[in-house]
Amino acid sequence: MSIFDDLAAEEDRLEAILDGLTEAQWLSPSAAAGWTIADTVLHLAQTEEGVVATATAAGSGRRDWREFGSSVDGAMAAMVEAERTTPDEIFQRWRTARRQALAALRQADPKQPLRWVAASLKPPTLATTRLAEHWAHGLDIAGPLGADFPDTARLRHIAWLGHSTLPYAFMLAGQEPPTVYCELTGPDGDVWRYGPADADSRITGSAGAFCRVGAQRLAAEESGLATEGPHAMAALKALRNYAL
Repeated sequence: MSIFDDLAAEEDRLEAILDGLTEAQWLSPSAAAGWTIADTVLHLAQTEEGVVATATAAGSGRRDWREFGSSVDGAMAAMVEAERTTPDEIFQRWRTARRQALAALRQADPKQPLRWVAASLKPPTLATTRLAEHWAHGLDIAGPLGADFPDTARLRHIAWLGHSTLPYAFMLAGQEPPTVYCELTGPDGDVWRYGPADADSRITGSAGAFCRVGAQRLAAEESGLATEGPHAMAALKALRNYAL
């Protein structure tokens, strides 16, 4: 399946969880600090609308996150604060935006980078970041609800994203990026490999744990992942599943 098909499947899974929630459940805390489940879905709706704007002719009217704060996290929180409304309206807004965003990404020139938060990304890579964000916030939503949310083979996209953005993560930390090899076991038992096998630093273990560390939902030291070599633990601590 393509990244676009897998993004659709991840969003379908989240929509199935959200469909039929009571108002009390919508307004209950998610695992995203300070946000209810409704807030979390509103954030997803806002960012999906950003995808639509950057991938279509509407891009010239796209809001700049810097209007809402000096940091990305602060700006995202301010945008949610400014546009809170009823759960029904939020759910419909996200359902509309996520379908429009996926259609826009499918139709975009796959070789033409699109402006995103702090970088330009080609449509397949932007779709990968959207899958990673929906998966991470799916964890935030499903966990408190006690909803079933098993790992799937779609994690291979997220693991690739985390590994491929390691140089950027090290750059943000003011460090020279090392070469790191990852050998990760997917939920179906298959092994996913990223980077040169002869690298002097390597990370091995569960792909689900690797992706959770990159989503900042699991501490590197508590992940059960094995690290070897001079830079593996530093890489695991720098890991992030998003390309800002």
